[in-house]
Amino acid sequence: MKKHNFSAGPCILPQSVIEQAATAILNFNNDNLSLIEISHRSKPFVAVMDKACKLALEILDLENKGYKAIFLQGGASMQFLMVAYNLLEKKAAYLDTGTWANNAIKEAKNFGQVIEVASSKSQKYNYIPKNFTIPTDVDYFHVTSNNTIFGTQIKEFPKSNVSLICDMSSDIFSRQLDFSKFDLIYAGAQKNMGPAGATLVVIKEEILGKVSRAIPSILDYKVHISKESMFNTPPVFSVYVSMLTLEWLKNLGGIPFIETVNNQKAALIYNEIDRNPLFVGFAAKEDRSVMNATFNLIDESLKSTFETLLNEAGISGLSGHRSVGGYRASMYNALPLYSVQALVDVMQELERSF
Repeated sequence: MKKHNFSAGPCILPQSVIEQAATAILNFNNDNLSLIEISHRSKPFVAVMDKACKLALEILDLENKGYKAIFLQGGASMQFLMVAYNLLEKKAAYLDTGTWANNAIKEAKNFGQVIEVASSKSQKYNYIPKNFTIPTDVDYFHVTSNNTIFGTQIKEFPKSNVSLICDMSSDIFSRQLDFSKFDLIYAGAQKNMGPAGATLVVIKEEILGKVSRAIPSILDYKVHISKESMFNTPPVFSVYVSMLTLEWLKNLGGIPFIETVNNQKAALIYNEIDRNPLFVGFAAKEDRSVMNATFNLIDESLKSTFETLLNEAGISGLSGHRSVGGYRASMYNALPLYSVQALVDVMQELERSF
């Protein structure tokens, strides 16, 4: 029996997607060739790339609204650099809500002035800053929608007249939003979409071409758009699995359906964290992530017993990030509700034991 996979990334994937991908590795499209040995410019794979990009726009309700979807490499960390390279002419505003947001700020400082509008770093990033002011004279405002390490999530995005850029690596396709409010969205596939290797970037084309600097071709969004994600050899397997996952999501009912399931999972684990006297949540309640629930044992002497129970129940990937410690239940789209129930059962079993 497969384990309950709470890994923060690479993420859990739908079983049907894994089975389809495994078949494609052996024999793709019944052509007696493996997916990972065919040309990325062959008609079968070009069709995969086209479909993956189309599905991304369709599920986000951004078709025919001036947006392009492209798949790149380098993860979200590469996008910290590319966003600034392509969009930062003089100065930009950033919200510092976690490790990855802070890393994005560091990269942007290489290209212009960075205004940090607010930060929760002094409180170990356990909340989302609010009531801050976004300057009106910046090239863009950058946020990280969900903070995987610390388990916080932006619930309401600020209104502003400047371009809104968002790193949605760990909660893309998980909840309903008006995605047209964002001028650029990027997300590493390995958090909620597919295996590591591909990064989805969704761009409103009209924001490009406004910086005066020369941009190296490999880092230029306009080049990648013009080449339809084929400027260099794409990560074919990651793109293919992402396409399958997007198909799976669409067939389920898209974001409206999966949001309901995700909220059920989050309510189940957070209710137990708050009820059980042996545990305490890390993130501020109003800012808790639906994707990543972070929590700790109040009595560390129970750690060995708890982890034995977790292992016996087939629960994997629950350890918190090394910078936070404790535990982190990552509940991405493909994680079933019964896996969260299995975790809750273990937490209750520990309580009964003491």
